Amino acid sequence: MSERRSRMRSGMIVAQEDAVHPPDERPPVSPFDRIVIVFNPQSTGDAPTLARELRDDVAEQHPDLPVELAPTQRAGHGRELAAAAARDGRPLVVSVSGDGGYNDVVNGMMDAANPDAVAAVRGAGNANDHRRATRRRPLDAAIGHALRTGETARFDLLRLTVTPPGGRPEVRYAHSYIGLGITPVVAVDIEEGGKGSWREIVAVVRGFRRFRPFPVDLADGSRLEVDSLLYANIDRMAKVATLSDDGRPDDGEFELVLLPHHSKLRVLVTALRSATIGLGPQPHETHHELTIRSPMPLQLDGELVELAADTHVAVDIAAGALRTIG
Repeated sequence: MSERRSRMRSGMIVAQEDAVHPPDERPPVSPFDRIVIVFNPQSTGDAPTLARELRDDVAEQHPDLPVELAPTQRAGHGRELAAAAARDGRPLVVSVSGDGGYNDVVNGMMDAANPDAVAAVRGAGNANDHRRATRRRPLDAAIGHALRTGETARFDLLRLTVTPPGGRPEVRYAHSYIGLGITPVVAVDIEEGGKGSWREIVAVVRGFRRFRPFPVDLADGSRLEVDSLLYANIDRMAKVATLSDDGRPDDGEFELVLLPHHSKLRVLVTALRSATIGLGPQPHETHHELTIRSPMPLQLDGELVELAADTHVAVDIAAGALRTIG
């Protein structure tokens, strides 16, 4: 008799739970069980303040969710911190940084290879291209939305494979773009001259004046003189430049923005067009490769990489490789 009453009581409890939360309306499982905030404490911007504000906001709104600050100590440390944070469980790893800092975190997430890890960025840099192009709501609101609904998104990444002459292939990922030509040359001058509106204008002019086209060998064996080559996962960059009409970070393709060598006047007109009406539709690709024939810098989400002559460069789309919110 007592066993029967026990079964009845158990059935009543299940029925009561189903009445409160019907099977198709039960609260979703949280997409993350903790938050790790990676930031550079020596940032010239507001990264330390923004990181602490985010921690305090999350702690106030979600007191049961552990939140940890993870300050970097050296160049590349953000990648190590992100990899360690993302190795197990269901972490949300937030980069409070610009595009370069977020690139470190994204590469750390790929190193960890944990499908349950989630990434996000709170813009604290100069351009914040990725955040500008993908932002749907403030990050604290995005965290709350994900906790309530269980929803996350999947973004593509650009997988860069660089093989130096006589060397082994090296793989890195980009969340927004990979650039060769005028873009990294100007970026080098901005780094040397400092950021700030007037200094950046002077750096752009200086970079434009000293820029020379670069020769590349394409996969079909043809040689081409190139002014600029961008592999784009987003449709805009550098605050004002619109790269394509239909570029998206979740379409399984990248946009190939290739500008063969022309006069400097033509390059300037193209730059002005990107800053005003945009460059229009661009070819969509999933793979592209070439060999550069002169030493040059490459820009990876704002990070500069020096390439030797005769380096082979391959870019592939890693469709849906990054789980994110925002």
